[in-house]
Amino acid sequence: MATLTETPIPAPLKDPIPGPPSGQDPGSLLPGKLVRARPLFDPEIVRRALRDSFLKLNPLTLMKNPVMFVVEVGAALVTVFLLRDLFTGAGGLGFEVQIAIWLWFTVLFANFAEAMAEARGKAQADALRKTKGDAMAKRLVGKKYEVVPASKLRSGDVVIAETGDLIPGDGEVIEGIATVDESVITGESAPVIRESGGDRSAVTGGTKVLSDQVRIRITSNPGETFLDKMIALVEGAERQKTPNEIALNILIAGLTLIFLLAVATLHPFAVYAVSSAGAGVVPTIAVLVSLLVCLIPTTIGGLLSAIGIAGMDRVMQHNVLAMSGKAVEASGDVNTLLLDKTGTITLGNRQAVEFIAFEGVTEEELADAAQLSSLADETPEGRSVVVLAKEKYGLRGREVAEHEAHFIPFSAYTRMSGVDIDGRSLRKGASSAIAKLVEDAGGSLPANFQEVSDRISRTGGTPLAVADGRRALGIIHLKDIVKGGMKERIAQLRAMGIRSVMITGDNPLTAAAIAQEAGVDDFLAQATPGDKLTYIKREQGEGRLVAMTGDGTNDAPALAQADVGLAMNTGTMAAKEAGNMVDLDSNPTKLIEVVAIGKQLLITRGALTTFSIANDVAKYFAIIPAMFLATYPALSRFNIMQLHSPQSAVLAAVIFNALIIIALVPLALRGVKYRPVGAASLLRRNVLIYGLGGILVPFPGIWLIDRLLVLLHLA
Repeated sequence: MATLTETPIPAPLKDPIPGPPSGQDPGSLLPGKLVRARPLFDPEIVRRALRDSFLKLNPLTLMKNPVMFVVEVGAALVTVFLLRDLFTGAGGLGFEVQIAIWLWFTVLFANFAEAMAEARGKAQADALRKTKGDAMAKRLVGKKYEVVPASKLRSGDVVIAETGDLIPGDGEVIEGIATVDESVITGESAPVIRESGGDRSAVTGGTKVLSDQVRIRITSNPGETFLDKMIALVEGAERQKTPNEIALNILIAGLTLIFLLAVATLHPFAVYAVSSAGAGVVPTIAVLVSLLVCLIPTTIGGLLSAIGIAGMDRVMQHNVLAMSGKAVEASGDVNTLLLDKTGTITLGNRQAVEFIAFEGVTEEELADAAQLSSLADETPEGRSVVVLAKEKYGLRGREVAEHEAHFIPFSAYTRMSGVDIDGRSLRKGASSAIAKLVEDAGGSLPANFQEVSDRISRTGGTPLAVADGRRALGIIHLKDIVKGGMKERIAQLRAMGIRSVMITGDNPLTAAAIAQEAGVDDFLAQATPGDKLTYIKREQGEGRLVAMTGDGTNDAPALAQADVGLAMNTGTMAAKEAGNMVDLDSNPTKLIEVVAIGKQLLITRGALTTFSIANDVAKYFAIIPAMFLATYPALSRFNIMQLHSPQSAVLAAVIFNALIIIALVPLALRGVKYRPVGAASLLRRNVLIYGLGGILVPFPGIWLIDRLLVLLHLA
């Protein structure tokens, strides 16, 4: 009995390349593993962040964050006056010392939040950098190769990579097939196939050949490889601010300026009030600076940068390389999502799902003929016919060698394949081709032949007819299998307010059937590169943000035009250059996760901004009455928390202001949990949890710190 076998692995290159005449040993480096999903407070990351927190005290560095720069200037001013009072022997220095310490802590805690986010990216970059080095490459020279450092390779050079070799640079397989370990890039241990032609020809420098041999045409120059770009991008230190981040920075800088002017006027007013009343105390510089720091939005000012960097890090943990923070942020605002049908919505290969026999033919007879005609068909469709016959009717592959079987391979010209065996001429192919074959042989078609073919086509399937000589036996129903759970994921997109559009080269009839089964909102059938580009421009012209995936050169124009273009790592270099994100796993459905991360980034920023502003409002009512109680006794009725003294109130507020930043660092790095619900629900949840929480938390927090200060005799 004959059985199906796996497609054999091709032999090595047609013309094996002799080794270097000098007997050089090319050597190789073992690829490292990408740092992924490290603990939030990994000791190595924390140590790096603590060191960087002090380095970021440099005023030139801190000037990029206007809020924290003002806090640092205030801390320095209080420190200067403290030193002056130390030399002059003034009293009450304990209060000023504590204020100075906690103001510096406020700056350091904000620096720590940003440094933690950056340190995670730097840890990833360090792991990638370990895979680099001057690996050796086998560069073709005529019919032999020479061993040269990878740094000497240039775009256009052709190299040989054999079992155990490190691929020396980004390139394209031009001959051969090999299994490659890409764990250095993707973090996945399972090897992948890379072969010449098609969409699996791209290889990345730093990955390792596990078996066989390939010729590779290098497509990058030293310092321009994909690995180099990854290292530069995941560093995070030079990350450019996104438009929303810039707008929020302008807002909080404006609020800081307003409160700075307001606090600056308090001193002359206090002097006037005390001199007029003949009683009271003029607030000191330490008190005024403390008031300013508590009034300005220090919480969001200290966490804003960390939120953005952490968002890019979360995308990286999903094995997606974002070329900019703007791309991640834009994904959160996407209105329209374009998804390829093949490989994204469907499994990518049509599968046989049903045998439909004509009158006078049993399904077992049809299945037997279909299986025999498919034994030599190594396409996924052909193998699925054999499997369906085996599973549904118990038919197994037959031993056909002794029957002098002659297999007819599939031809694009005839649009059919089959086998001649024991005087039978079994053929399987397109219904129109089989119909012509039967009629040319003098046979007649069953009355329902065309009706069955059309019915399958209308449901999005592909009809394959089977004939035995001049007798039509039946139809095989091939179907694009929609991926499991796809309809639910599309429903999640709809709940997020995103319209899904399926792109396919199929005819409108087939496209409509698959679109209905997958649950997408719309489809673009018989789509050409120009059609995709036109569709995206039309959506953008109506004020929508568009995201799409792609892997081919023909996708490059649309990827470049889309607001979020997710290119596949296995795709062409043109596609990767055009997109603003690259999926290292080459999983087109990853775009759904990217959109969720983008929305999480925006929600986190909005939630913490709401909390920060509400927090500041609460602190006004908490400390201002106690601060000016000695000057304006009537304010005692507003001292609702009954804080012990003006000094304890100010110190408690400053300590709370510093501690709340460090308490929110985990939330800024992890992000607020995102649920795919409507914008109204998100806003309501945001206001209730972070708005109301921001107002309520400071009251018990400041009260408790005030009592501890009194208990410890610190105020």
